Amino acid sequence: MAVLGKIRSKGVILICVIGFALFAFIAEELFRSCDAASNERRAQVGEVLGDKVNVQDFQKLVDEYTNVIRMTQGRDNLTDEELNQIKDVVWNTFVQNEIVSHEAEKLGLKVTDQELQNVLDAGTNPMLLQTPFVNRQTGRFDANMLKQFLAEYKQAQGANPQLADQYRNLYNFWTFIEKTLRQQLLAQKYQVLFAGCLLSNPVSAKMAYNDENQESNIQLASFAYSSINDNKVTITESDLKAKYNELKPRFKQYEETRSIKYVEYQVVPSQADRTALNKTVNGYMTALRDTADPSGIVRKSGSVIAYLGIPQTKAAFPSDIAARLDSIAVGSTTAPVENKADNTLNIIRLISKTQMPDSVQFRAIQVGGATAAETVKRADSIYTALQAGADFETIAKKYGQTGAKNWITSAQYQNAPSMDNDTRSYIQALNTLGVNEMKNLKMLQGNIILQVTDRRAMTDKYVAAVIKKPIEFSRDTYSAAYNKFSRFVSENQSLDAMQKNASKYGFTVKERADISNTEHYVAGISDTREAMKWLFEAKENEVSPLYECGENDHLLVVVLTKINKEGYRSLDDEGVKSYVRNEVMRDKKAEMLMAQVKGVKDMAGAKAKGAKVSTVNQVTFAAPVFVQATGMSEQALSGAVSATAKGKFSSQAVKGNGGVYLFQVTDKKMRPVKFNAKEYEQRQRQKVMQFAGNFMQELYINANVKDNRYMFF
Repeated sequence: MAVLGKIRSKGVILICVIGFALFAFIAEELFRSCDAASNERRAQVGEVLGDKVNVQDFQKLVDEYTNVIRMTQGRDNLTDEELNQIKDVVWNTFVQNEIVSHEAEKLGLKVTDQELQNVLDAGTNPMLLQTPFVNRQTGRFDANMLKQFLAEYKQAQGANPQLADQYRNLYNFWTFIEKTLRQQLLAQKYQVLFAGCLLSNPVSAKMAYNDENQESNIQLASFAYSSINDNKVTITESDLKAKYNELKPRFKQYEETRSIKYVEYQVVPSQADRTALNKTVNGYMTALRDTADPSGIVRKSGSVIAYLGIPQTKAAFPSDIAARLDSIAVGSTTAPVENKADNTLNIIRLISKTQMPDSVQFRAIQVGGATAAETVKRADSIYTALQAGADFETIAKKYGQTGAKNWITSAQYQNAPSMDNDTRSYIQALNTLGVNEMKNLKMLQGNIILQVTDRRAMTDKYVAAVIKKPIEFSRDTYSAAYNKFSRFVSENQSLDAMQKNASKYGFTVKERADISNTEHYVAGISDTREAMKWLFEAKENEVSPLYECGENDHLLVVVLTKINKEGYRSLDDEGVKSYVRNEVMRDKKAEMLMAQVKGVKDMAGAKAKGAKVSTVNQVTFAAPVFVQATGMSEQALSGAVSATAKGKFSSQAVKGNGGVYLFQVTDKKMRPVKFNAKEYEQRQRQKVMQFAGNFMQELYINANVKDNRYMFF
């Protein structure tokens, strides 16, 4: 009881302790929940129709499309700009497919297997013509070649790893094509259904015919807005507000953007840097000229062009190098030449120049064994049998291969970043073997029996060792530039200070409005993803950290001047206010000019009021009149002229884009064009389709798309 009494005496304290413990427990769970939600948000690259898009899922789509580009273009290395374009294409395609699929599902639209098969059987779809399954005789996609490949793909899974990998890459390529075809067919179905809702009729067709072919000749009196000095026009705040409310739909913004001011500095080589580089490159020139094997010298030099040691077409070299190849004697080495276009010093040693096929058809049998001796013995046996007349495909199938003929072009191998001796021997054999000649190639992983079956497009090929050395700044030069820029940033931590002091350091404050989070770079400077992430997290007037960016040659500091929210831009926005002011200015000048010409009944009266008079012929309702005196196209004038009878003077002044106009119709006639009702109905329908072509944009807006790619890419 004593213990119980003691507990009761401390009741308030105990309640507080228990309450605090409970709060701590709940808070911990809350923080965990918030942290999990934050982590989930950070893993989302965007959102479409309320569905989150995970960054890993999006990256898989990017990788899939990148592999397709590499396979179809025969390239392994893509530039950052090309990779950014791929990401944009993948995102836009993904969003469009999601939107169309959503709409199609509501309508019950789908693509059946038979519809896809019909496309394959027709074999004319442009995507199908980019696949390896094209019959060279017909120039059409061959569904039977595809079926044969799919059957071989299953068999190849148990074959040697290299062959299985080749089949797997091609299979993945085909699955991408098939998926894309289905998406295209569904989009086409939706568009056809949508187009079927838009009709034309004989009445609108006849009106369109008249609008295009009834033409008028006029005497035109022009009163340009520029004839009135802006200082003579009084514009009040209420005028601006009224016009803003009238034009408000024009100022709707569908995504949030940022406006910035920034200072950027590009580090360039000093004269001392250039002198040191020239000395180094001259040393490379001497070494390259005297060496028997250029590969080591080229690699040591840090050249941006690898030495492969195989014959290559001009297309394998940069344009400045390719342009000089035919002017260099075989065996000679050029002196260093500066190319200002890519800021490099260049040396070329031309080792050989020969005529070789650009395309080679071949077939191969890969030979392996438990030991190297067994492999050689088996390869010799196969080669001997083939030399004696054995069927190539029959022997290939005996060893789990097809022996099918394949084509290889120069573009598929000559841009490789490096090449081992086995691959070099393989390429050399393909280039030098005659038609139906065979070779037994011994390689590290076994032997390959090669047979060339066709050679096409003989062209000049060059073996050239190229040193293309960028003219770069030294570490000391960069350090000096960094210290100067860093001092400027640290001493000027506000926009006002930056604008006041930038010129003292030799810098300029630049401006960029409406940066969208769909952009890849800040102010067009590469490698600024961190700056983009900062920009969309920062507050107005906040100054960024110093960023090292570009090709490791730029320094950047950014000030966020304005956050432009989604919705209607306000009249306080400088761009909006300027636009509205110009519209009000034009309206007021139009009022002044229309008051000036009030009561004018003929061209003589218009001249007396100061008009510039000209003759304009072939005016139709369907096309705006271009007025030389004001330099503007005037649709309103075309409409007024079409409604005025021959010989009549305009009933009232016409307010246009560049001025106010009076006119007299001197002639009116129909062009000698026969009316074809069906043709004009079809043209009207096409015009309506063009107007309705924005349906995808409307669906995009309604899908509430959120694009957060800037956080990851």
